[in-house]
Amino acid sequence: MKTLLSVCLATTLVSCTMPVIVEPINFNADKFQSSPKFDTGKANPLQDYIYTADPTSIEFGGRLYVYGTYDQQQFDSVGIEGKNTYEKIRQLAMLSSDDMVNWTYHGTIKTGEIAPWIIASWAPSITSRIEEDGNTHFYLYYSNSGVGSAVLTATSPIGPWRDPIGSNVVDCSTPGVKDCPHPFDPGVVIDDDGVGWLAFGGGTAKHGTDYMPGVSRIIRLGKDMTSVDSKIVEIKAPYIFEASELNYINGTYVYTYNTNWLERKEWHLDLDKPTICCMSYMTTKTPLISDSWIYQDNYFKHPSEYEGFVHSNNHTHLHKYEGQYYILYHSQGLEVNRNLNVGCRSMCVDKIEIDEENIIFHMGIPTLDGVAQIRDLDPYIWQQAETTAATLGVKFIELEELGNMAAEVTQTGEAIEVRGVNFGNGARDFLAKIKGKGQIDVRSDSPNGEIIAQLTFDTNNWENISTKIQNKIEGNHKLFFILDGNFLFDKWRFKN
Repeated sequence: MKTLLSVCLATTLVSCTMPVIVEPINFNADKFQSSPKFDTGKANPLQDYIYTADPTSIEFGGRLYVYGTYDQQQFDSVGIEGKNTYEKIRQLAMLSSDDMVNWTYHGTIKTGEIAPWIIASWAPSITSRIEEDGNTHFYLYYSNSGVGSAVLTATSPIGPWRDPIGSNVVDCSTPGVKDCPHPFDPGVVIDDDGVGWLAFGGGTAKHGTDYMPGVSRIIRLGKDMTSVDSKIVEIKAPYIFEASELNYINGTYVYTYNTNWLERKEWHLDLDKPTICCMSYMTTKTPLISDSWIYQDNYFKHPSEYEGFVHSNNHTHLHKYEGQYYILYHSQGLEVNRNLNVGCRSMCVDKIEIDEENIIFHMGIPTLDGVAQIRDLDPYIWQQAETTAATLGVKFIELEELGNMAAEVTQTGEAIEVRGVNFGNGARDFLAKIKGKGQIDVRSDSPNGEIIAQLTFDTNNWENISTKIQNKIEGNHKLFFILDGNFLFDKWRFKN
């Protein structure tokens, strides 16, 4: 790489009066692990550089925050020849978006450090509530392996998170839980009266040649959201396996869950039997009356029943954001794209139609395309390098600021793609916050598209480096940041 721009280390902003033209970075996509999203227009999975699963979400400050099981930790432990048996996972992933296509990675919640007594951490479920101190408090429940359900709390959607009670909220030692062999996969909701509810359970354990049916339960949470404030009631969910979640829609409590893999020999309802490993839902107005729960239907089939998807387990979360219901789920599409068979999953999102008045879920359909972008990305404010629609070869590391990541560039041709960038009448300068030595080529519309700006730098400290753009850009575009060198890339913006 030729470096023709010398950087003044004594200032925090280096500005060029004229665009500096250097040799373009040699971009060769074949040298990196493939991505189903990069330069394809597809929006699933949400992240193409780590494995995540079992999504849950919360809205705050106009953004949708999504949390999931950090399958990447298991993958890093067992490698490409191993299998995802989940026991190494002691972190949860965090990301957010306000446009549903460009996702900001906030790193991981290190559950094993925050709560060192846990076995593993899977399948989170989150809710929030404004408390008496005037702050929004976040309550993040998760499976402590298969033995119980635990909780973390924070006053920000990215933390810092703490372990408020030092034990499970519920486990097999909780009175009323002994007949629920797997009190895991918690699902939480807060109703219109500010009351918290927690569902959990599952199973279908094999004993000899027989199977013990799974069992699900629901409790009312105390005002502290960490204690049990009711009797423990069974939800008689047909063929329950796992993936409990709760929603509260139009005054109705909605319980969703994943059905098991057993043959449907018995069925007493005047409805179609739920298919193997599908997602089903039940409703009630009175959660603590077991017989009031009514099975409604299934709303999301096993992934293998859809074109382009393969055999895996099933776990969903429903969220209404900006007036539209979305179904968050996971698939093994990313590892399949990489010709792997470890069992590591990736979170995805699609739209789903829900009749709120009658509480009817229309069948969800997973797609490789994902959802459309709901608002433009503004290039004239600072955007994080870890805000991506797709990547190729890039890894992200945590910085000192909580929830802030940086792209760690070590190879020639690594790339970041962002979509729906609206330049309006045009930009004149490009800026990036950088530490290290290297080059960034900013290209429009494809990784080999027209070069908008080139930035070269050599600094041992964090610097905001600026350069004039080489070619005028107006209107709405994809941007590709083609990277070369050995540096950290924190954030970027344009000036008009």
